[in-house]
Amino acid sequence: MKLKAKYVAFGGIAVMMSYVLYHNERFLIVPSDPFWQHIETFKWWLLPHGLFGACTLLLAPMQFSERLRRRFTRLHRIVGRVYVVGALCLAPMGAYIQYFQERIGAPRSFTVLGIIDAAMLITTTAIAFLFAYKRKIALHRQWMTRSYCVALVFITGRFVMGVTGWELISIEIVQAIIWSCLALSILFADIANNWMEMRAAVSARARSRVATNQNLADAVVETV
Repeated sequence: MKLKAKYVAFGGIAVMMSYVLYHNERFLIVPSDPFWQHIETFKWWLLPHGLFGACTLLLAPMQFSERLRRRFTRLHRIVGRVYVVGALCLAPMGAYIQYFQERIGAPRSFTVLGIIDAAMLITTTAIAFLFAYKRKIALHRQWMTRSYCVALVFITGRFVMGVTGWELISIEIVQAIIWSCLALSILFADIANNWMEMRAAVSARARSRVATNQNLADAVVETV
C-alpha cells in the first residue's frame, strides 16, 4: 500500500522534533546544564515563548486531518484558535528575546532575522484565520500550510545545524541556515498546497506519452 505524502511529511517532522528535543532542549530536565546560565537574564520570557511554541508545533498536525475535521468540527475550531493564539504570541516574544540577547553579545543581524521570522509567522497566521472566519476554507488551508511551514523553521534550522555540525562553525553559518530555512518554508508550503495538482499533471503527461507510443506502435503494425 502506498504511503500518502502527508504521512511521510509528518513522519519526517516527528523525527526532526524528536532530534531537536534531545539535541537542543534536553537542558530543560538537567538543572545543572550550563545553558541555564546563558538564558538566566531572559528565562521568564523564554518559558511562555516555549509553551506557545509547543502548542503551535504539536497541535497543528491535527488541523490537517480531514477525518478529525469532519467528525469533530468543534474540536477542530478550538484547536485552530489555540494554534492562532500560540503563533501570534510566540512570534513577537521570539523577536524580543533575540533583541534582548544583544545585551549578551548577539549580533543585531540576528535580531533582524528574528523580526522577519516573526512578521512572516504573524502575517500567514492572521491571513489563515481571516479566511477561516470568512468561511473560505480552501484559502484558509493554503495559508494555514504556509503558517505551519514558517513555524517549523524553529525545528528545521536546528535539525540541519545539529545533524551537520555546522552550528559550531560560526554565527554567520547559523544565520545563513536559518535564512535559508525561512526562505524555503514558503516554497515547500506552496509545493504542499499544489501537490495533488502537480501529481495529476505528471500522471496526465505520462498517460499521454504512453498513449502516443501505443498509437505509433499500432501504426507500425498496421503498416507491416
